[in-house]
Amino acid sequence: MRILGIDPGYAIVGFGVVDYDGRKFTPVEYGAILTEAHTPFTERLRAIHTDMEFIFEKFRPECMAVEKLFFTTNQKTAIDVAQARGITVLSAAKRDIPVYEYTPLQVKSAVVGYGKAEKQQVMEMTKQLLGLSHIPRPDDAADALAIAICHGHTVRWSDARI
Repeated sequence: MRILGIDPGYAIVGFGVVDYDGRKFTPVEYGAILTEAHTPFTERLRAIHTDMEFIFEKFRPECMAVEKLFFTTNQKTAIDVAQARGITVLSAAKRDIPVYEYTPLQVKSAVVGYGKAEKQQVMEMTKQLLGLSHIPRPDDAADALAIAICHGHTVRWSDARI
């Protein structure tokens, strides 16, 4: 199964593509979609859309796992991130690719085995599970890979599809 993990944002959208055979994860590609500050927001959304379309065409994932949004403070940021997240979900929906969402607690539990794990622990375990020589950078890419791993570990036991 080819999984696309997405760590949503509008300045940085982390992505990670992994293959999972039920036993082992194999990294395919990871990185980040970056948009420039001071660029009109609609242009940032267009850039995210263009890059997401490229990622879907190049890597042809069978499913997409995305982090569930949770905000308690800045409502403006929450709305903007939600709009950017919608762009990523739309790219999958246009292709009839199932989308699954996971909370940070679920990701930490699936990757580290402990829902209150520190970010560094998650990043280190992601590196180990993928057999990488270093922790993926930027952090958003590492987070996206962890989300993809979470889906691989979770898909057998439940249906978290949105």
